[in-house]
Amino acid sequence: MIPDNPADVDSTLKSSPILCGERVAFTGTLASMTHQQAMDLVGHHGGTAMQHVGHQTSILVVGEEGWPLESDGLPSMKLETARQLHDRGDPIRIVSESEWLKLLGIEPPERKSQKLYTPAMLCQLLGVSVHTIRRWERAGLIKAVKKVYRLPYFDFEEVASARRLCELAASGVKAEQISSSLQRLHSVLPNVLRPLAQLEVLARGANGLVFRDDLGLIETSGQRLFDFDPPAADHEPNDRPSTIPIRPPLLEEAAERHRWTADDWFREGCRLADGNEIGHAIEALRLATIGDPLNPSYHFHLADALYRQKKPHGAIERYHMAVELDHKFLEAWTQLGCVLSEINDSSGAQAAFQIALELHPDYPEVHFHLAGVLEQRGEKENAALHWRRYLDFDQRGPWAEIARERLTDG
Repeated sequence: MIPDNPADVDSTLKSSPILCGERVAFTGTLASMTHQQAMDLVGHHGGTAMQHVGHQTSILVVGEEGWPLESDGLPSMKLETARQLHDRGDPIRIVSESEWLKLLGIEPPERKSQKLYTPAMLCQLLGVSVHTIRRWERAGLIKAVKKVYRLPYFDFEEVASARRLCELAASGVKAEQISSSLQRLHSVLPNVLRPLAQLEVLARGANGLVFRDDLGLIETSGQRLFDFDPPAADHEPNDRPSTIPIRPPLLEEAAERHRWTADDWFREGCRLADGNEIGHAIEALRLATIGDPLNPSYHFHLADALYRQKKPHGAIERYHMAVELDHKFLEAWTQLGCVLSEINDSSGAQAAFQIALELHPDYPEVHFHLAGVLEQRGEKENAALHWRRYLDFDQRGPWAEIARERLTDG
């Protein structure tokens, strides 16, 4: 494991510095520690840490938690400089973070990407809303590794990759540039194949019809998309944009909407909710529940939309419907508990959270939320049990910091 204090490194390593004479630089986000901790570790192993890459640099370590890409989608300046120096014959080595730790005789700690996370935990770790995570899952941009009573668990690295790709797309970086950069990183970071597959999903525009104009692909909402197939050279600027049917439209004419099935209305409601058209989303989801009143997912998504429209009591009613139709609907029990807690019904919230834990004792955020409710009710010893239980699943995120603070204060 990585020592908390580099000064505590084994004395054998001190007496025979492994990095003696080496000048080491870092690029990308490290999974095991901060850049400053890594630089301190270099010094304690006899090497010299460098802020920049130059002719004197002998090792460049590439972090494994975040791609070394700049905001323009190009590989980091450090990585490009190292490659150029290597191609000119300079004795510089480009190694992954794992290879560097192995060189030091240190076993890499468990990475976030080796764990599985629920949507709520990813929301805290990555600053991505739960609604966005669900939208990405529906679009196929991310895939649940497993599901426990409808509750999806995701790989951290895959979701972080999706977020980064969307950030680059929003800033106007072309997909070809990102693809090229990822391919160049493949020799150092072998885990870039999934991001390349995610790029293809973004290029297809999984949310509906996509139009091509002079600048590339654009959704009907106005959102720009990655474009792997640019217009032909003879494309005239004044040509009307051609439509590209990514999936068959439900029904294009409003007059024909009376033919829509419950599933059609559900997908339309989700699309509207994704676009923050919450009022229209609620109406579409209500029609879905009318068409199929026994589908718990329809009630759950309607509850979410009602909550987003600041109608907690309407949301509570629909969450109740969801769990009545499917008693093992974990996310519905959890959301029900959270909304009940917000309206100061702590006993109802506690009951909902306890049912969720009876179904799935290893549900991290339920331990977190239940601890908060118990603390508010003055049951600090019971709350501490759940704060500690949450820390069994998460030691690095913002919720973990809150849990540790509560335990310290208690």
